Amino acid sequence: MSTTIYQVVGFLLSILGLAGCIAATGMDMWSTQDLYDNPVTSVFQYEGLWRSCVRQSSGFTECRPYFTILGLPAMLQAVRALMIVGIVLGAIGLLVSIFALKCIRMGSMEDSAKANMTLTSGIMFIISGLCAIAGVSVFANMLVTDFWMSTANMYTGMGGMVQTIQNRYTFGSALFVGWVAGGLTLIGGVMMCIACRGLMPEETNYKGVAYHTSSHNVTYKSGGFKASTGFGSNAKNKKIYNGEARTEDEMQSHPSKYDYV
Repeated sequence: MSTTIYQVVGFLLSILGLAGCIAATGMDMWSTQDLYDNPVTSVFQYEGLWRSCVRQSSGFTECRPYFTILGLPAMLQAVRALMIVGIVLGAIGLLVSIFALKCIRMGSMEDSAKANMTLTSGIMFIISGLCAIAGVSVFANMLVTDFWMSTANMYTGMGGMVQTIQNRYTFGSALFVGWVAGGLTLIGGVMMCIACRGLMPEETNYKGVAYHTSSHNVTYKSGGFKASTGFGSNAKNKKIYNGEARTEDEMQSHPSKYDYV
């Protein structure tokens, strides 16, 4: 799969996941009344993060918002915070990912800038998905704990006779929507991070080549000046003194009478 396919698919999955997180947060059926022991009832109760509802057999539904904040359980407030943080991070990541798409050009934006923006949006989507999954899982754990505590309180006394009857709540449809939405957002963020590697510009390595010019090599000695070329490096410059050809080394080692004039 090419980089563009990874980026576009991750972007679409993240959009679906974010929409699912928003829908799950606003839904009222986070917990529904368990009808296992009482299948025939005239009243059906269900609760969400923001209000509780009662539906009668006639079809009339009445919902009442939670008018208090401090009176709510701490776990419910934590779930609210996790879902809101996930939605906010997902919305910011969605805005960043729009400008980071490879098929959209804005001015002279370089590929390295798009790669950084893609990585940033992918990380935001991953955190958003984890927040949604964590919030739904915390609420589900709270339901499971309350369910078994209510079951233990219902059957008390000798012989397992029913002493009290109270409502038990089980998983609502919003929990499954939240799990699926969080998973889609997480997968979309991972695909965006994978697409970031393909958007990074490849580093070009140039091999260094040493060029040697055929310039004159000059050697300085204490006794005089000596020049040689690359074609005749071993040849010695000769000078004619008194009809005889002598090299400079021989003149230095055997001075003649003309040297002291």
